[in-house]
Parts: sequence; C-alpha cells; structure tokens
Amino acid sequence: MGAPVAGWTDVPDALRHRRQELWRRRLEPVVVAWKGRLAPVALRVPATVAGRSARCSLVLEEGDPPVTWETVVGGEPVEVESVAYVEARIAVPKALPEGYHTLSVELDGEHDTSMVVSSSGLAAQPSSAKTWGAFLPLYAMRSERSLGIADFTDLESLLRWVRELGGQTVATLPLLAAFLDEPFDPSPYSPASRLFWNELYVDLAKAPELDRCEEARSMLASGAVRSELGALRDLPLVDYRRTMAAKRKVLEALAACLFAGSGGRRNAFETFARANPALEDYARFRAACDRYRTPWREWPTRDRQGSLPAATSDERSFHYHLYAQWLAAEQLERAAGDSRQGGSGLYFDLPLGVNPSGYDVWREREAFLDGVSAGAPPDPFFFGGQNWGFPPLSPEGIRLQRYRYPIACLRHLLRLAGVVRVDHVMGLHRLFVLPDGMHGDHGVYIRYRPEELYAILTLESKRTQTVVVGEDLGVVPAYVRRAMARHGLYRSHVLEAEVSTHSDATDGLAPVPAGAVASLNTHDLPPFAAFWEALDDSVRAVLVESLRRRGLLGDRAEERDVLGACLGYLASSPARMMVVNLEDLWLEADPQNVPGTTEEHPNWRRRARLEFETFRSHPHVAGTLQRVDRMRRQP
Repeated sequence: MGAPVAGWTDVPDALRHRRQELWRRRLEPVVVAWKGRLAPVALRVPATVAGRSARCSLVLEEGDPPVTWETVVGGEPVEVESVAYVEARIAVPKALPEGYHTLSVELDGEHDTSMVVSSSGLAAQPSSAKTWGAFLPLYAMRSERSLGIADFTDLESLLRWVRELGGQTVATLPLLAAFLDEPFDPSPYSPASRLFWNELYVDLAKAPELDRCEEARSMLASGAVRSELGALRDLPLVDYRRTMAAKRKVLEALAACLFAGSGGRRNAFETFARANPALEDYARFRAACDRYRTPWREWPTRDRQGSLPAATSDERSFHYHLYAQWLAAEQLERAAGDSRQGGSGLYFDLPLGVNPSGYDVWREREAFLDGVSAGAPPDPFFFGGQNWGFPPLSPEGIRLQRYRYPIACLRHLLRLAGVVRVDHVMGLHRLFVLPDGMHGDHGVYIRYRPEELYAILTLESKRTQTVVVGEDLGVVPAYVRRAMARHGLYRSHVLEAEVSTHSDATDGLAPVPAGAVASLNTHDLPPFAAFWEALDDSVRAVLVESLRRRGLLGDRAEERDVLGACLGYLASSPARMMVVNLEDLWLEADPQNVPGTTEEHPNWRRRARLEFETFRSHPHVAGTLQRVDRMRRQP
C-alpha cells in the first residue's frame, strides 16, 4: 500500500505519516454528486489561512462557461503532529448535470482540483419486462465455416439465431486480449489487457484487405496455413498456440498490405488510431513481448518502466498488432450493431483481474498494488483459501489518477455490450489479498470507495444504456446486495447454487428475485447433467417434488425431463433476465472450467460437442428455447 512498514515497530510512525498526508491533501481527488446534488466539499488548509477568501470554480464536462464564486475559509482548528489545520466546507451553488466535472479552489497561491462524479445513482434497466438469452464460450463454438476456431462472424450468427427464436442476448466469456505465444496464458480471466480485444477471433475471410493482398489470399486458398487451420478446427480441444500462429501469418500479410498503401482504408485506420490514443502504445508493448518472449519484469531495465521509444519496435510486429486490433474492433462492432437493433445484444464479462505480465500492469503501474495477489479466504469449497495470481487495484492509486484506468476498462466493454457482468462484484467494496509467498489463509481485506465506484459504474451504464449484472455468488455480505439493489445492479441467481441440499427440506427451490439474471449454472459450475448425476437421491426427490408441485414436471423424472422443468421454473420466475447454457440442452457433462485446477483439467479449451449448423435445428435445443421464450412472454 506504499506505507513505510518493515515491521511492527514501524506502524505508529506510518500511521502518523498517513494522517499528516491526508490533512495536507487540501481536496479529495474525487467526490460524488448524487442526482445532481453535491454535499459541501471538505477543504483542509493550515489554520494560518483561516478567514481568507478562497476562489472556487466548477467546470462542467460539456464545456459550459465555468461557474465561479468565493467563500471565506473557516472552521475549528485541529492539531495534527504539532501543526494546526482547519476543515472548511465548500458549497457548490448549483445542481449538476450527469458527468465528470472539475471543482477548483485557489487559496494562498495554491491551486487544487477534485473530480466531481455526478450520477443518478441508477444503472440502465432492461427495455423489456422479462428477457432471455443463451450462453456459449466463443472458443467452444464450432461451425463449418470457421478457420481453426470460431470467430466474430460466428458470434454474429449465433446472435441472429437467438433473436430469431425470440431471445435478446448472447453471453460469452471475455474476448479480451490474451497471451497466446510467449508469455502464454489463454485464460479469459487473465487477459493481457482489459483495454483491447483478442485478435484470435478475427474472421480472416471478412478482412477488407484480402481483396488486394495476394499473399494472404494464397495462404487461405489452398496453402499450408489453410490445411493447418482445417486440422486445428477438428481437434476436440483448442490449441491456442498453433491456431494463433497460423492466423497471425495471414494477419501479418494483411497488415503489410494496409500499411504499404494509401486510400480509404488507410484513412479509416488513421481515424481509428486517433480515436484510440493508447493503441500505438499497446502495439509497441506487444511488439516488445514478441521480441523478448518473456514477462516484462524480465526485460531490460529501460523497457520495464511503462513506456517504449518508437524506434525500438519491430515494424512488422508493430503493424500487426495495430491492424489486428482495428480489425477486431470493426468486426465486433458489426456484431454488436446488428444485435442492438432489437434488444440487449452482446453480454460481456468484466474480469476482476488482469495478467500480471500484461500491458495494463506495465503501463498503469500506479493503479496496481505490487507484492500481493488477489484471492479469497478459506471457505467450505476451498479450505486453504484461493490465490488468483493477479495484482489487485490500488484503492489509493486509482483515486489519485481520478479512476482513469477503471473508467477506460468499463468504456471498452460498455461501448459494444448490452449487458455487462461485473466479476466478483464484492470487489467494488473490498478485496482479499495475499502477500507474495504466503498461503491463502494469511491474507487481509483491503477496502475501496464503493460510492465512487458505483457512481462511475452507473454513469457509464446510463450513457451506453448497458444493463449491469453483479456476480454475487458465494458468501456475500448483506451490505453488498443492498448497494446493488440501490444502484440498479442485477443479482446472479444460479439454480445449482440455490437448490437445497438438505434431505429434510420441504422445498428444494429457492425463490428467484425479480432483480436478477437467472441461470442453471455458470462457467465455473458443472453443467446440469453432471450436477444432476452428483445429487444425492434424497435431494433429487425433494427437487422433483418441488417441480411437480408447481406443475412443471409430470410422472417421468429422467434427466432431460428435470432439465426442462428447471428451465421452466426459471423462465416462469419474475427474474428480469434469464440465460440458458446451450451445452445443457444436449446434456453435456464436462465443465468448461474447474476452479482451483490448472493441468488437471483442460480449462478454457473444450469445444462444444455439436456444431452450430447441427444444434440450431436440433429439436431438444431449438424446441426448448422456443418453450423458454413462450414462458418468458407470459405475464
């Protein structure tokens, strides 16, 4: 946390130092105005300037002429380490529109500012009373047309099909930038950056540069690259390294064609680059990764400092990363634009963390804590606690930078998503962290400023009309769910986690709240077939009786019958949204991810058993979703 503490005896001095630091901070870096009302803002100054007049101004985000006024500094003196201070109160003389504004105070030759986050306090809400959608990881999707792995065009097709059935949303795992060579980490929850996309999913055949790039066309026509991608598509598990290497050859050729020419496409790229000022910085970082092939902490000292001179970039690698991000953004925007014409569209996850070797940690050093990892304390599922292996955000660091980095992460997703799920929503309040080298039961909670984070989240949500869902599974303090309800965030109601496992229970089904996204499971839980197989006979009996009492299950209680009844229970519930895991519909038993495992299970690699062309017309798939749609439409 930056405190000068090497042992217990250093704590008193560190506390005194922190108290002095806070009193020397004239204005807090961030303050919140709810519904346009800003409470008087604290101004801390030495008592020697008490009675003087401070010149205040408020500059609105929209650029209106600033509001200026003067206030006399007063207050009761407070002695801090032999120095007297007063805490005055600055009252803003007008209601504020929503947005990010700047409050400035000039006094005694010093100028201080604070960012004012003005928000209604309520996130965007679904446009329809009761909606539904489908879930499938994009890497798991199989189609006859894809090259090596499903791509953004496949995602667009899946969205269109769900909409034809009456649904509004397709949920998938994060599609953020990843390390797929050296370093290597394909986990969607350990992205190389939360500010850029994963070019693995680019549709090569839809790249406009293909028309004038003979080299790329030759690769995709009948060459070794085409053969390699065809073989990779048929593997039961995704081979990320080989797939990315094969697709990269084509993308590099396309990038070379773009940057060797001029005209409309080159102009369009330049426009994109100007609108995304971090793009070139990111591309230089990834080009350095290609050159060194090690985590950035092992690079030469000059390149570890969060900036790289342009002259050090390998031009082909640099151009590849620029072009790949542009193409990914174009194709995702096309999919999102198509889906938004009639509903919620894309449903993205906002991962809690980012890869410690990634661009974000390298570039935004002050936003992260060093020497600790985020995790979870011991619980009934993980007796030794959990170490998630990524650095937590610094509560103080993100405030001092006026939340620049968290806001950028949100905007990257919300710009295209109709729904965003905030991973581990408790992290808006507090996060369990583990000092490096210590076990999961030796951590401590660090606390954030939840009101500031909720103000930013709700403001950004309203601007893009994106619905926000909080992942609030497990042991959740009551105040977290109260805050979620107050700010219009939807809860996660997962039937597998809510089914009573007590054999003496009279009802196996917990009520589904209206302010929730309901589902049978998540990517971290067993598919329904495996869940049903593992249930104790007595618990099965309670669940079956509960479904029959509600008229959802007849005399038969086979696996598929109970699946349909459970989906019917969620579909008929008051939950505003429902998400169906497509793999449940063909009774898949293998999970996509087994938490707490690495080599023991092929996490994030297993492809779906059925191709898109097969399951889109499969009676158990399409028929079940049509039934869900009918039940969702009932009042």
